[in-house]
Amino acid sequence: MTAPGEAARPKPARRPTIKDIARRAGVSESAVSFALNDRPGVSRDTRARVRRVAEELGWQANSAARALSGERAGALGLVLARPAQTLGVESFFLQLVSGIQEVLSARNIALLFQVVEDLGTECALYRRWWAERRVDGVLVVDPRTEDPRPELLTALGLPAVVIGGPPAPAAPGAHPDAAAPDAAAQPPLATVWADDAKAMARILDHLYGLGHRRIVHVAGLPGLAHTERRIRSLRTEAARRGLDERHVHSVTTDYSDAEGAEATRRLLDAARPPTAIIYDNDVMAVAGTAVAAGRGIPVPAALSIVAWDDSALCRVTHPRLTALVRDTPGFGRLAAQELLGVLDGGPHRTVQGELPHLEARESTGPASRD
Repeated sequence: MTAPGEAARPKPARRPTIKDIARRAGVSESAVSFALNDRPGVSRDTRARVRRVAEELGWQANSAARALSGERAGALGLVLARPAQTLGVESFFLQLVSGIQEVLSARNIALLFQVVEDLGTECALYRRWWAERRVDGVLVVDPRTEDPRPELLTALGLPAVVIGGPPAPAAPGAHPDAAAPDAAAQPPLATVWADDAKAMARILDHLYGLGHRRIVHVAGLPGLAHTERRIRSLRTEAARRGLDERHVHSVTTDYSDAEGAEATRRLLDAARPPTAIIYDNDVMAVAGTAVAAGRGIPVPAALSIVAWDDSALCRVTHPRLTALVRDTPGFGRLAAQELLGVLDGGPHRTVQGELPHLEARESTGPASRD
């Protein structure tokens, strides 16, 4: 009973059931199940009528029941094993996720995203998701040079696409910029990748043409496949131009503005500091520019700066930063489309993303003479 003076509480709306659909459509409950699960046993007209009634009633499949019946969970997983503080300052992953979500939302598929401390925790999470049937597949980021995840996911039978993974190793003696080999040589997981070697070559072309001969690459986390590719490519491109390896090299960081700034201070304290610095993300490039300004080192008159990934930060910093421009949301869309293709029975492909172009702005100029 309702107490005096107390308003009656409205009853929560009842979710429509298969029985409700069957009653309104004038068919059996088994026919509704066949129609909604796209199974044989009902006519085309009956299937269409059942689905129309289900939509009118606002019926949605129960996710737990779907899992128990072996049907899809309606969600994909994305795990990021990086320091949590780097996620808040780096725009790359936000743009990547926006592209992924654009594709998934069109199919009414959810994205289950989680940040973890390390690779071991990430692998444990995959095992739990697989056991609980929480996701239909996963998007794997930050591939490592020694990476346990492809073998684990293959053993579990959990569909996956590796984002940014390297193509299979080229044949002995092949040029490092060579395209990926044919699909027969590919690993069992689908992969979308970016050609970091050619991107680095474009940066070196620009800086070398401006007369720079002392160039340092402030890289990201060591052990990541793309970090190693960029370091290797810098070394290759420097050797091709006859540059002294003592003056053209890479140093690794955690991608944060703090480590980017500290690396810049160490480089500028050297007896012969670099005349150009390439930073592996926009945040470190902005931090390096601030360090130079604090020391009274004019950019680009005395130091040229390049950011690997373009962002609003690069365009509003003074001077505006020369940067690699690429369609990061498009890269996310490509990865999501590939995973959905695998889930729909398509092949495990290795697909190359669009090659970024270098946009020269005010932070790069002719090398200073000293």
